[in-house]
Amino acid sequence: MPEVTGPRLIRDHTTLRLGGPARRWVTATTEAELVEAVAAADDAGEPVLVLGGGSNLVVADAGFDGTVVEVATRGIAADHEGDDPTCGGVLVTVAAGEDWDAFVAHAVERGWVGVEALSGIPGSVGATPVQNVGAYGQEVAQTVARVRVYDRLMKGVRTFAGPDCGFGYRHSRFKADRFRGGGRHVVLDVTFQLAVGGPHALGAPIAYAELARTLGVEPGQRAPVADVRTAVLGLRAGKGMVLDADDHDTWSAGSFFTNPVLPADQVPDGAPAWPAGDGLVKTSAAWLIEHAGFGKGWAVEPGAPAGLSTKHTLALTNRGEATTADLLALARAVRDGVQAAYAVTLVNEPVLLGCEL
Repeated sequence: MPEVTGPRLIRDHTTLRLGGPARRWVTATTEAELVEAVAAADDAGEPVLVLGGGSNLVVADAGFDGTVVEVATRGIAADHEGDDPTCGGVLVTVAAGEDWDAFVAHAVERGWVGVEALSGIPGSVGATPVQNVGAYGQEVAQTVARVRVYDRLMKGVRTFAGPDCGFGYRHSRFKADRFRGGGRHVVLDVTFQLAVGGPHALGAPIAYAELARTLGVEPGQRAPVADVRTAVLGLRAGKGMVLDADDHDTWSAGSFFTNPVLPADQVPDGAPAWPAGDGLVKTSAAWLIEHAGFGKGWAVEPGAPAGLSTKHTLALTNRGEATTADLLALARAVRDGVQAAYAVTLVNEPVLLGCEL
């Protein structure tokens, strides 16, 4: 049976360190416990929050009047442990509760190629296909072979092949399909198909200019996976995007707004633009925020408990004593300021629970 406890503060389990109490808390350490906990709450008609690393979540100060199911499952299993680059790749199945960055480190150590540029991202493996996590030119959609889930509507376990996951920019079917106010699909494990590069593995072609410059290569060229991981961790740390309990710039949910995807004629003059298919382009939310007058460290008023990171304008941070209401006031000010300046509406990337912008 999973461990069941009474009220617990959600803020103690999110990277923003925000969120009130949950009425009931269940810690699931096995797949069976995870399915049992979610199914029992559903059968009782009780709201459910499935919680991984809490890195992409903003919870109301009032908390959550339902059951939090904490995913604490573990396990990494490869279909083979060889390092022969001629073998055609490796399939690695990872439990949903595994720490994402620990898995990336595991892959890099073994010369497995395809997730090295996703180093330093906080959260659990099970959350990555939901949001189609991406950074520095990689996203998990490129390597996900299949996702096993518990379907809360059908009340059974299903498997989705990568092409059936509906991946898009920070999007998937798991994010879109809803059930009783939450996600319909509870991720149980994710299988990744990674290239095998051997003991001196070169990473995937570098697709992000800043990372290429840091590594001293041209975009499209390759670099050792270990070097890519080191470079990405350095870049993320410089932007306050690697968790550090002593650094309030890291008390965030990462990038709070997604990069807007717009018709080309709606991109503001001077803003960066990258092709996004179907005649659309993706522009930079950070550029829009900065050029709308919100610089690093900006707050609604001096000394406010929530403010933009002093290292990166795309991260909204808890400076130590913030409430969720404080953070949302900051988010609204930034969103509305960009809308007024450029007629572009920024969309939040984290999931909002019991609150809204």
